[in-house]
Amino acid sequence: MNRTIIDLHILQTVPPSNLNRDDTGSPKTAMYGGVRRARVSSQAWKRAVRLAFGDLLDASQLGERTKRVGESLAARIAALDPDRDGAASSALAADALVAAGLAKVEKKKGETKDAESSYLLFLSRRQLDNIAAYTVETTRAGGTLDKSTLKKLANTDHSVDIAMFGRMLADMADINVDAACQVAHAISVHAVDNEYDYFTAVDDRKHDAAETGAGMIGTVEFNSSTLYRYATINVDALFETLGDAAATRAAVEAFVTAFARSVPTGKQNTFAHRTLPDAVLVRVRDTQPINFVGAFETPIGASDAAGRIRLAACALATHVRDVETAYGELPIRSWVTHVGDNTAALADIAEAVPFQALVTSVGEQVGAALGVPA
Repeated sequence: MNRTIIDLHILQTVPPSNLNRDDTGSPKTAMYGGVRRARVSSQAWKRAVRLAFGDLLDASQLGERTKRVGESLAARIAALDPDRDGAASSALAADALVAAGLAKVEKKKGETKDAESSYLLFLSRRQLDNIAAYTVETTRAGGTLDKSTLKKLANTDHSVDIAMFGRMLADMADINVDAACQVAHAISVHAVDNEYDYFTAVDDRKHDAAETGAGMIGTVEFNSSTLYRYATINVDALFETLGDAAATRAAVEAFVTAFARSVPTGKQNTFAHRTLPDAVLVRVRDTQPINFVGAFETPIGASDAAGRIRLAACALATHVRDVETAYGELPIRSWVTHVGDNTAALADIAEAVPFQALVTSVGEQVGAALGVPA
């Protein structure tokens, strides 16, 4: 089977917003090309993608990332064994998780709490279902919970989000999952300066004309930007984790859709910043991933003749051509969905199609690589 790498490159303009804050509440930034850029962390956008998966994939194909794994497992045990009350289900869930080495149980003032992980534990819903079923069946038969069996159940039937983004367990490295997908920090193609919005709020019950002033005042920091976003999927690694070609194709299609359409929700109610990309460029390769952020090492500046998005699209198209020609890295296939004339330059380096056709075409390419009939 030939290696299949899918690279996604997105240009997206966002209005005044604070998509991803640092510890002081300021929009995250980064220095690149000698100037300050707006930045949205890969973690923030992966979270947005995982949330979008909920509308694109069946719940059984997804996972839960939580410290409160005991609650989740106890609910499954209670559903399988209705005669067992809540406390007994929680106790049995704790026994299973402790036996597997996945969690610990703390006692406080004589009461036993639900089993909790010391860190966010990422398990697929099918893994939790399987652990619950094994635990109920074993205890009904009077058997002893086996650690190796529990660990095996926690390391099979991986969900799409675990396969895509990986799983790291500090205490059980043998069931870690390598991520099949990598997401870059999105950065603006131009320099930015964060700004401050001073706001006031009126107290609706303040009717005394003599009592002047706002009921509340404050500031919120923001910026606006045209972002370059990049992600890559190793289809072979994804297939190895999921173990099913049709599921792999569905996972890739879901990721392409979710990555393009999702937006982090930081300060969303304040700024209503949700936009769709100006351009989505996909390159399918059989060698290695290539991030084309170098197109914007020299900051893009608007001119009288063209705005930033048009200049950014031209810079990206030129850089892609130059890099691929210099290194002999022509893609196997490439498609682009672009909005209007501003990003039309990208149609010179890829087949221009509507977005749903792009998603379908990528899926068909994955299916062909994995031997799935169209």
